This record gives sequence, structure tokens and C-alpha cells, in this order.
Amino acid sequence: MIHPSAVIDPSARIGRDVAIGAFTLIGAEVEIGDGTRIGSHCSVLGPTRIGRDNQVASHVAIGGDPQDKKFRGERVELVIGDRNTIREFVTLNRGTGDGGGVTRIGDDNWLLAYTHVAHDCLIGNHCVFSNNATLAGHVQVGDWVILSGFAGAHQFCRIGAHAFIGMGTLISGDVPPFVMVAQSEQGRPRGINAEGLKRRGFDAERIAAIKRAYRALYVSGDSLADAKAKLAELAQDSDDVQAFLEFIEQGERPLFR
Repeated sequence: MIHPSAVIDPSARIGRDVAIGAFTLIGAEVEIGDGTRIGSHCSVLGPTRIGRDNQVASHVAIGGDPQDKKFRGERVELVIGDRNTIREFVTLNRGTGDGGGVTRIGDDNWLLAYTHVAHDCLIGNHCVFSNNATLAGHVQVGDWVILSGFAGAHQFCRIGAHAFIGMGTLISGDVPPFVMVAQSEQGRPRGINAEGLKRRGFDAERIAAIKRAYRALYVSGDSLADAKAKLAELAQDSDDVQAFLEFIEQGERPLFR
């Protein structure tokens, strides 16, 4: 299962039933979980931990140094969960000492060709990053988020669970859970991701509550303070609205509004 041309550092820990393709480099302090498949001409540098049953295509660069001028060679890592699909020419960088020290990718994600995840990003589960999607450093992405092709996020932004980012959209502020953002210069909110929520089992009552929350924040014309007051009332009857409000309250960057 390991091609004879692959170069594997003696300190690397390779699980059972792991496949490693031709001319792939596995560096020091790399751990690869059982059943993971890594294609040809890849570079996997450490410290990096890769979980079980991941599918890594050819020409992928995993665990490279962070692209940050403040990085001084401190020990930082990349952690990848289980059952992720990582396609051609994806680049995933390790963290930085000033940013928490780790870049983390959860489980069951699809990272399509030419995706870039920069240092100190925290990615949830069940996300889809389409071709050329790009995250700057320190971006946080919740579960079930879709980034369409050529979408990008500014450093330190947060994208809430179940959000949908349209093709070519550039995100410069926090995107609350459930919200769709589509291109219009820097992009703007375009409603909630209702179709995605239906596919994930949200019933009509839950979706209606989320729509009311969206209207309070984005359609009413109220100030942010007044909108949050309305959301607090709506949250009494909806856990989803409560999550929506908590996301807004925890933000450090401006809200994408």
C-alpha cells in the first residue's frame, strides 16, 4: 500500500491499511490514521495528525509552515479529523504560536481542488469548500457550511453553522448561522439557507423561526441594538434563534450586515 518511491521519515506514525502514492513525502512528526489514502506527489509535513479514512488526492500540500511573517519556527501543528475528502492542489497550513498553535479541520468535510486553509483556522464538520475557496488566517467555520467556488474570507472572520457563501463572494465580517451571502462587490446577505436546512431535517416551524430572526436583523431597518433585543424575544421559543443571537454576541469583528 506504500509506493517504493515514497519518502517517509522514521518518526512518522503510519496506521493500518494506509496507502501512500508515488513520490509522496511524509515528514517528521506526522501521524496518519487507519484506512487513510494519500495520493502521489503529495507533501505532508509535521507536526501533523491525520485521522481515519481520509481520502487525499495527488499534489496536495499538508502541514506546511504558516504563511505569516511573525512565525519564528515555534512548534505548531495541523490536526485533521476523520473521513475528509481533500482534492488536488489543496494547501493546509499549520498554526502559529500567537494564534493558538493549531489549525484544526473536523470530520466529513469536502475540500475541493485548490482550496487553501491558512494558519490557525478552525473548521467544523460536514463542510464543503468548492474549488479555489480560500480562508485567511484565524477564520472559524461552523458545521455544515458551504463555500462556493472562488469564495474567500478575511482573517479573523467567523462563519456560522449552516451558512452558504455564494460563488466569488468575499467575506470581510462575521456571517451568522443559517445565512446566505452572495456576490455584490463585497457580498451581501440574501436570506437564509432554507434549502440546505430542509435537506438536513429542519422542519417548517424551525425554518420559520430562523426566517423571523433574519428579518429582525437584516430587513427591519433597526439598529443592531434594537435587532438584538428582538432576537432575544424570539430566542425564548427557538434554540436556533438562541444560537443565532449567541453567535452575534460573541463576535469580535464587525457583523456582516
